[in-house]
Amino acid sequence: MTNEVNVRHTAKKRKIKAARDKMMESKTMEKGLIIVHTGSGKGKSSSGFGMIMRCIAHGMPAAVVQFVKGNWDTGEKTFLRERFAEACRFFVSGEGFTWETQDRERDVAAAQNGWEIAKEQILDPEIQFVLLDEINIALRYDYLDIDEVVDFLLHQKPAMTHVCLTGRNAKPELIEAADLVTEMTLVKHPFRDGVKAQAGVEF
Repeated sequence: MTNEVNVRHTAKKRKIKAARDKMMESKTMEKGLIIVHTGSGKGKSSSGFGMIMRCIAHGMPAAVVQFVKGNWDTGEKTFLRERFAEACRFFVSGEGFTWETQDRERDVAAAQNGWEIAKEQILDPEIQFVLLDEINIALRYDYLDIDEVVDFLLHQKPAMTHVCLTGRNAKPELIEAADLVTEMTLVKHPFRDGVKAQAGVEF
């Protein structure tokens, strides 16, 4: 019986491989992707920084522009600045979450400054991947003009440069413009049970 199961399994997998190989033959194009990580679930920034790690491993120069989070001491910021500063530029634009700053003019100014830095990094021919962490928050509150951001990504971003934009509540215009969109869905979170954000897991 075990041998019969193995035979059927092998035959099934051969068919799957043949179909997949045929499908992959048609996937020959390469392009710089516009990637959006959004949704109410945890993991949007974490996934973006995972892509930064991949870039470093592949020798692809990268840059991070972090919106909103301000001077919050995140593990990824410390890790990249202290150990991979040559492989990944790291910029912080913002003074903290909006409920902490309580000053719209300062938040807008910080977001605009971050966007100027972001454009410089995206246009830099040396940089191949740019992570715009939490930019969706700045877009949600109209600290940045969504039409300007989308137009830049579609018409000025170099053809082979990848850009990843994170944050919940991504605007429909950005989702429409993106090549790859992932929505993290919240199923369960310890914060609801009174557990605070913890180092190594949340930041």
